[in-house]
Amino acid sequence: MEVRTGERRPEGMFRRHLRVGWVEPRTGRFLDFWMEGVLPSDDPLEGMKQWVIRYRIGEGPETSLVAAGPTAEHPLPTVWKGKNSFMLGDQTCRPLALSDGSFLLPAVIAPLKADGSGLSNPGGGYTWHDAAILRAVWRGASSLEWELLSTLPGDPAKSTRGWDEPTLAVLRDGRILAVLRGSNDKRPELPAHKWACWSADGGRTWTSPKPWTFDDGAAFHSPSACSQLLAHPSGKLYWLGNINEKNPAGNRPRYPLVVAEVDPGSGLLVRRTLRTVDTLQAGEDPVLTLSNFYAREDRRTGGIALHMTRLFALKDGWQGDAFLYRIPV
Repeated sequence: MEVRTGERRPEGMFRRHLRVGWVEPRTGRFLDFWMEGVLPSDDPLEGMKQWVIRYRIGEGPETSLVAAGPTAEHPLPTVWKGKNSFMLGDQTCRPLALSDGSFLLPAVIAPLKADGSGLSNPGGGYTWHDAAILRAVWRGASSLEWELLSTLPGDPAKSTRGWDEPTLAVLRDGRILAVLRGSNDKRPELPAHKWACWSADGGRTWTSPKPWTFDDGAAFHSPSACSQLLAHPSGKLYWLGNINEKNPAGNRPRYPLVVAEVDPGSGLLVRRTLRTVDTLQAGEDPVLTLSNFYAREDRRTGGIALHMTRLFALKDGWQGDAFLYRIPV
């Protein structure tokens, strides 16, 4: 199937960003998610007022994700296309199937100011988002009913760009763990972490996000970058992301890229299992980015397959090679 990701239109440049392809485990149905919008001058920041989420079930029609909003132009109670937006994070932000047959989709919302006069940015960083959890319930074989289950408002005292790119997992006792991307963009003196919160009611309410820690209670530094919780068929829960020796500044450095087990009871990172997958090599430019990846079960080996480009954001253009890493577990 041909998918057009860009098209010049009278009102501007149409952009479509492919995101998650996911097989819903209970029904075996394949769902394809993306975000799209028309950018008047093709400035990426215009997407903050234009992005909406769309999806397809199997080979069915393209559908706008609307959760208690009357139209695709007003898809969520707090989102109006042309004023603000909601969007998906990178491929690491996967849906999460629940035991009742529904599933959660982690997303983010660019919130409006209280008076509706424009986009809110209380942290003063490059952008600002609140994390959002959407819930989907099947209505027949080819239809979903959506609900905006919860919103996690960003805290400018902790992150200058709010909460971004949530990744979710179910723990042994049924609680849901969310790991969030934060940032110290424009305020490098702030400690940069991954931020964690827990829900005991299926994602409707959450604890206040706090620095995610190792199982010994020690927090670690992490840049503003996506990460992924991966439930492996072995029964173990893994996390893949960046951990820095020193406090990073905003998005960098996005290396090393590590993998570790998550304790299924506490939801904390098990320090003794921490392994480096890849990092900056001798002679390489420190603008190396080991991020924007996607991890899955490696059915051939029983381990983890990690798809990632070793990307260099050079002044004369971005370049890098795409790799498939096979991680034994």
